[in-house]
Amino acid sequence: MNTATTEATGWHKVLVRHPLFLPVLTLIVLLLVNRAFNAHFFHIENKDGHLFGSLIDILNRASPLALVALGMTPVIATRGVDVSVGAIVAISAATAAVLIGGQMHIVNGVEVYVSNVPLPVAIAGALAVGLLCGLWNGALVAYVGMQPIIATLILMVAGRGIAQLLTAGQIITIYYQPYFFLGAGFLGGLPFALYIVAAVGVVLWFFTQRTALGLFVTAIGINPTASYFAGIKARAIMLCVYGFSGLMAGAAGLIISSNVKSADGNNAGLLMELDAILAVTLGGTSLAGGRFSLVGSLIGALIIQTLTYTTYSIGVPPEANLVVKAVVVFIVCVVQSEPMRKLIIRDPILQGASR
Repeated sequence: MNTATTEATGWHKVLVRHPLFLPVLTLIVLLLVNRAFNAHFFHIENKDGHLFGSLIDILNRASPLALVALGMTPVIATRGVDVSVGAIVAISAATAAVLIGGQMHIVNGVEVYVSNVPLPVAIAGALAVGLLCGLWNGALVAYVGMQPIIATLILMVAGRGIAQLLTAGQIITIYYQPYFFLGAGFLGGLPFALYIVAAVGVVLWFFTQRTALGLFVTAIGINPTASYFAGIKARAIMLCVYGFSGLMAGAAGLIISSNVKSADGNNAGLLMELDAILAVTLGGTSLAGGRFSLVGSLIGALIIQTLTYTTYSIGVPPEANLVVKAVVVFIVCVVQSEPMRKLIIRDPILQGASR
């Protein structure tokens, strides 16, 4: 075997071993499948300074899930899980709808809708509610000692009820035009929601990669007891990561309610916790803790949204969508497993170490 062949084989193994290789490959395959069924799938056009197209639509629709996945990533990295994010989305959306209201006034013969409170106050209130919900989960896990699945399951059930109480069991329609910019507005040709995701991603990346926070989160996920004796304030960090998860769910609730111009306490954010967990794990974050990837979580969110888009675009019946999604996710997770990676790489050293 010549040197060029050896180097090519080496690069192949390095590429396959990269934790983002399979998530990126999965996303590319899904995009190509869409292209096979829709010749204009990759076409993007400019209308009145706004970019439109299937890819833009996928990015925009994936924004709420991406925010929730970013919030869920440090939680799972600390061996936790938050199954209440869907309910927090509903609570946040309901809070914003109640604060904004739908009052109409006639000004010079024109219908004008006004908000009950200033828009920044409504947004801050909805985010604050999401943060408080997350801190509640964190307190139960870090200080009361509940298992994360149980602690967040409490709010998953109660939170949905709280959202319905806020909306009186009705779908509250939001008429305040400036609020729609969060989920349906454009800035520089791109949906504004993408800028929110990008800002959150950059800030979270900075704190986890350029400060000791990322190391502390990893240490807690690997061995919580050892991290405690090493002087890491594990309880405070766990409280913060659950609070951040709730805050991101609150932000997702704002975007969703802004996009659909309403708040539905019963259906808003329904099953989003499952999609978020799938997105995080598909992106390479370990459910056993100690390993996480923010970029991987974003790619995972895009995989979930692209898969949803694909099932609708190729004509899969709505009642079979969840089955198709489950099958695809199962295949991806199996391929991502360590034994399957070793089989694909066929590295004698790795295979010998596994025996």
